[in-house]
Amino acid sequence: MNPLWAALAQRAGVALTYAQAAQLNHYLDLLLEANQRMNLTRIEDRASAEIQHVGDALTLLPFLPAGAIRIADVGTGGGVPGVPLAVARPETQVVLVEATQKKAAFLRQAVESLALTNVRVIAQRAEEVGLGSERETFDVVVARAVGTMVWLAEWCLPLVKRRGKFLAMKGPRVAEELVDAAKAIRLLGGGPPVVHPAELPGFSGRVIVEIAKIARSDTRYPRPATQAKGKAIA
Repeated sequence: MNPLWAALAQRAGVALTYAQAAQLNHYLDLLLEANQRMNLTRIEDRASAEIQHVGDALTLLPFLPAGAIRIADVGTGGGVPGVPLAVARPETQVVLVEATQKKAAFLRQAVESLALTNVRVIAQRAEEVGLGSERETFDVVVARAVGTMVWLAEWCLPLVKRRGKFLAMKGPRVAEELVDAAKAIRLLGGGPPVVHPAELPGFSGRVIVEIAKIARSDTRYPRPATQAKGKAIA
């Protein structure tokens, strides 16, 4: 059992079993092996991945509601934070949203190898998902290293149901990003952002931005990528 993983889970009242730790280790094996064939992560050594992938994902646990909630991980890439959350909270249903087909194919293979019956992969852009049947159906939407807060608001908040929440994993420059994102957050039904520290050994400045969904999202958003043309809500 990795002591950091156990300690981070315990903060949320989650007691990781040895079977869950084995799943998390197997996930890292799959991720790092596949990374030799495709660009899934810039982190290539095992010790760093244990902290910056699994450890980082587990910092979200204290902010997840109890019970059988639905979680969407937008722009999940190689599966972080969604896969570790699905392992640590097996009663949840996790949807991994990843538009790059090769990455989505890896995720499907990893989910099968890990026997994660509570995980589904959607190989679409977040905008497409937000305009479809999954709109405003998730209790929690998470995102890590996907974009600035103004874009994350447009992509993620339309997926969150009213009284749910959006959790963005960000770095030390998030304060200025939140200024630029204020209008978008309001339009998309978000409440005032709350910034929580999320420190990891050897790393500083990591935070989790928590935005409650207090109203329905404006139906004009998210815009299709062809309509947005790289111009954020201003």
